[in-house]
Amino acid sequence: MPRTVVAYVHGIDAMNRFIGRVAMYGIFALIGVLLWSSVSKTFFTPTLWTLETAQFVMVAYYVLGGPYSIQLGSNVRMDLFYSEWSPKKKAAVDAFTIFFLIFYLCVLFYGAVSSTAYSLGYFGTEPFSFFGQLFLAFVTDGPSGATEVMGHLETSPSAWRPHVWPVKVILCFGVTLMLLQCTAEFCRDIARLRGEEL
Repeated sequence: MPRTVVAYVHGIDAMNRFIGRVAMYGIFALIGVLLWSSVSKTFFTPTLWTLETAQFVMVAYYVLGGPYSIQLGSNVRMDLFYSEWSPKKKAAVDAFTIFFLIFYLCVLFYGAVSSTAYSLGYFGTEPFSFFGQLFLAFVTDGPSGATEVMGHLETSPSAWRPHVWPVKVILCFGVTLMLLQCTAEFCRDIARLRGEEL
């Protein structure tokens, strides 16, 4: 394999390994929020923020840990015949089926970007051009220029009413990391078919 491909695979693996290991500790934040929720409901006045905070932490934990899960091969797969195949046959099937995952992730990424644009007050049909305008306004006029481009920020319909754009940005970031890991896995499968190991 070319050195640039090897460097790409190792770079993506290192980045997702670091982010995945940091995201693993999100489970302790989730436990803390749910523990406080139980304690406050039992002994004090129930808090409004615990349920949605737990949901937001779970989204970050799941989405940012997904690429690391793919890297480790711990994602769920139908293992009816797969375990009996040779490494080259597994690599061939993985190199083909990963395109279905990439297609799904591209659709998910477009939906996440559209939803993020909506949460920042954009109601049109071109979310990528909105983010281009937002970036240009931020570069030329600073935060005040970006604020002028954004509309009314979306909030949750709950009683707590937090802004939802942070969790949607995390979703976009996590799906991007997943797409990068999928391309790295594709390169790794092609290397296995060629008799090399990355």
